[in-house]
Amino acid sequence: MRGFGVILILVLGCLLSASPMESWSEEPPAAPREFRAAWVATVENIDWPSKRGLSTADQKTEIDRILDVAADLNMNAIVLQVRTTADALYASELEPWSLYLTGTQGVAPAPYYDPLEYWVNAAHARGIELHAWFNPYRAQMKPGELADSHVSHTMPSSVIKYDRYLWMDPGNQQAAQHSLAVFNDVVRRYDIDGVHIDDYFYPYPVTQDGEKVPFPDDASWAQYQAGGGKLERDDWRRKNINDLIEQIYKTTHTIKPHVRFGISPFGIGRPGKAPGITGFDQYEELYADAALWLNEGWCDYFTPQLYWPIAQKAQSFPVLLDYWQSENTQSRYVWPGMYTSRVGDKNRGFEKQEIPDQIEVVRRRSEFPGHVHFSMKALLENREGLADTLKAGVYRSAALSPAMTWLDDSPPAAPKVKTEHTANGGRTLTLTPGDDEPVWLWGVWTRASDKWTFTTYPGPTPSIAVASSTTDWVVTAVDRCGNESSRVAGQ
Repeated sequence: MRGFGVILILVLGCLLSASPMESWSEEPPAAPREFRAAWVATVENIDWPSKRGLSTADQKTEIDRILDVAADLNMNAIVLQVRTTADALYASELEPWSLYLTGTQGVAPAPYYDPLEYWVNAAHARGIELHAWFNPYRAQMKPGELADSHVSHTMPSSVIKYDRYLWMDPGNQQAAQHSLAVFNDVVRRYDIDGVHIDDYFYPYPVTQDGEKVPFPDDASWAQYQAGGGKLERDDWRRKNINDLIEQIYKTTHTIKPHVRFGISPFGIGRPGKAPGITGFDQYEELYADAALWLNEGWCDYFTPQLYWPIAQKAQSFPVLLDYWQSENTQSRYVWPGMYTSRVGDKNRGFEKQEIPDQIEVVRRRSEFPGHVHFSMKALLENREGLADTLKAGVYRSAALSPAMTWLDDSPPAAPKVKTEHTANGGRTLTLTPGDDEPVWLWGVWTRASDKWTFTTYPGPTPSIAVASSTTDWVVTAVDRCGNESSRVAGQ
């Protein structure tokens, strides 16, 4: 009888302990992989803060609500605009506080807090990536008072007035190096997951009396020529943008190799490059050679703004997506931007189903899909029930961001999992990293009634509760670049 007791203890010990997945006979599928993000625009208070001059407490409340909605929708990233017009929505010694926070440029929130630090910590506490979104060159949107520390005062020769805007001259090396320093400063001081830039390179052209107004960069062009430059003026302008983008990519990874760099250009590369596509030519008008950046691998993810519906032939969403994928010679990730805020728009509205349909288009065309909504406001407002539709459909399961193996291809060690029974018949899984590398996320599969369910938990989560209805569980550790450890399983 005593020998039987020993055998029973050994059998129970095997059932309750964690084992590598290789020994597990009924595996769950691979973890779903998809980048699911939304832009949070701060310019003109589009998304956050909802208006200028909100109290610190109200600003934090709005941050938490945005992140709670994102987490509830099983989204895994937020792209937060932290520099709109050579300003800062964070504590900076290089540029003044943004007027979109307090209503006055150069004035910090009171009581004092650092918004970007709060955003990063709050996002990470929910297992959500936080990408810092910068405008590289725009310096002022509307006439008004500028702080003494604004570039228009500290580097006046680098700033140009074009139409009603102030613009940092991309051909001015002081301006370019200043913007690069701003990006690098944020990468060094904040635990962000990505650096992101939008489509404002040289400004969108304006016309007067039916004629295009030239960008007034005669001074920097003359300086380039005086230094022996041989390029034609348009090619020189494109080179100015190319040089900055290459530098952002390289310096970001030199400072922190795991921080991703994403670019969000205008959605059409060049008219005629894709079958039947017509429209604005960013190569000629913005001096943005976006296909080159993708060809050269100067980004980790590429988010062309495909802001048209699937059925719009002249700017077809799937045709443009196929075009950009064809330019993806370095196998980076092409995760298009979608104009989600058009849902519910009376003048330019999308049908609600357009958004999940576009997500499915991307999934069918990519092994590692992803997308970014413009903007978070439409999801916060649940326009026409869109958020509910996404949650019940394409977002019904959690997903990991696709791994960026060109940055890091070493998976973390398998986690250590301790199992304890609870009084209600469930179990508590205590999770510990398998080595010294911090865990970004825990990927957890549970099975009940022969159905596997996938969930993610932030790395600092010490333990998770498993319901009594769960028959089996599987846990993996995920690092900052999305690499997943070998599986640990139990009952």
